[in-house]
Amino acid sequence: MPKYRKVDAQLMDDPPKRKARGRPISPEQRALINRIKQITDESVVFEAVLQEGDKPATVRAQLLRAAKLAGVEIAVKKSPDGFYFGLLTPKRATRRGRPRKASAEPA
Repeated sequence: MPKYRKVDAQLMDDPPKRKARGRPISPEQRALINRIKQITDESVVFEAVLQEGDKPATVRAQLLRAAKLAGVEIAVKKSPDGFYFGLLTPKRATRRGRPRKASAEPA
């Protein structure tokens, strides 16, 4: 059973601001976000070189999360030492998965 108490009516009109949830962004992730914000056209491409102990799936997920926070759609491709990442273009888009059906018009 919840406890009830009387509060000021002002709280109904102006609810308190909510704090950000989740873990704060690390300085390394903030630097990655700033680097991804530099990707303005398809000529700007970076390489993420994996160090010993880095897991490829983790690095790829960090890249995609930073791109989402930066508001930039990126393409991530394998390189000999890690990953290349740059602006997502139709040519760089993945071709995996089920192909989309063309919209068929009723006969």
